[in-house]
Amino acid sequence: MKQQSNKQPTMAQRGAGALTAVRAALGVDSFRFGDKVVVITGGSRGLGLVMARRLAREGARLALIARDEDELSRARVDLESRGAQVMTVRCDVRDNGDVEQAVEAILAQLGGIDVLINNAGVIQVGPMEVMTPEDYEEAMRTHFWGPLQMTMAVLPAMRSQGHGRIVNISSIGGRIAVPHLLPYSASKFALVGLSEGMRSELLRHGIVVTTVTPGLMRTGSPVNAFFKGKHREEYTWFTVMDSLPVISISAERAARIILRAVRRGRAQVTFTPLARLGARLHGAMPGLTDNLMALMNAVLPSPNGIGTQRAKGRDSETSLTRSFLTWLTRRAAQKNNQMP
Repeated sequence: MKQQSNKQPTMAQRGAGALTAVRAALGVDSFRFGDKVVVITGGSRGLGLVMARRLAREGARLALIARDEDELSRARVDLESRGAQVMTVRCDVRDNGDVEQAVEAILAQLGGIDVLINNAGVIQVGPMEVMTPEDYEEAMRTHFWGPLQMTMAVLPAMRSQGHGRIVNISSIGGRIAVPHLLPYSASKFALVGLSEGMRSELLRHGIVVTTVTPGLMRTGSPVNAFFKGKHREEYTWFTVMDSLPVISISAERAARIILRAVRRGRAQVTFTPLARLGARLHGAMPGLTDNLMALMNAVLPSPNGIGTQRAKGRDSETSLTRSFLTWLTRRAAQKNNQMP
């Protein structure tokens, strides 16, 4: 990682940063996205693309980071058709060299970075028996090292300008360990700890960090998630749960909630109703929630199937996943650039 810049903010910037810190600590900040440079990792599809669309309407200048150039190209066409000013950068956030080159290119073309949204993610679904060390490593590199490397790369610019916003998209799975999502949950727990610690250390520089721990969102992501063991059964329960209106919320509503929290400088935001209830229950009675998760695990698919191999959701379809039960998730996948 690069060394931090020695350039110090001016006295005026320090004063503005201190005021931002106070307002953010009170949750009454009033940040505006108009004409701000917003970098979104995992911005080519799903929640990242939905947030980009909303930010475009508010006049933000966008820089989208993702690994797939075809997805980035489709996302750029989508956003430019809505009048957005958008730059796309092919970058793997797990690779620090890629990260540094991407940030340098964004700074050179857009002149600064006001907001970083660490949104890139990977989902591996299956029982613990079929998860390998490589699964845990991939999740940690994506959900922990990726946000850390991106943050370290943008911090010199944010410190020198005396302000910035960093948004870390974790999950309710980063507060309550969910069965059959162990690599995902472990890495999201790590991101929550990193994000909360960053906020406490960076507020004095006028840099506001918001930790997001959402419940299920209908972003269309199951088609690109990885499923192991009895992969068709795993995909079925995961996609049906993801599609239920009472349990999940639309990506558009999730984007509104997240960006409102960023404007106000909130430390944390948790949503859906079930996720908020679960977080409160786990905080008060962690043993009870762990036991409830064990009951959930008892009805989930057993190992075997394809074992430690993995299949994408789109290759694990069943009659149930093609039925009306998953219509909302399938519609979101089409809308949000999840399908090739």
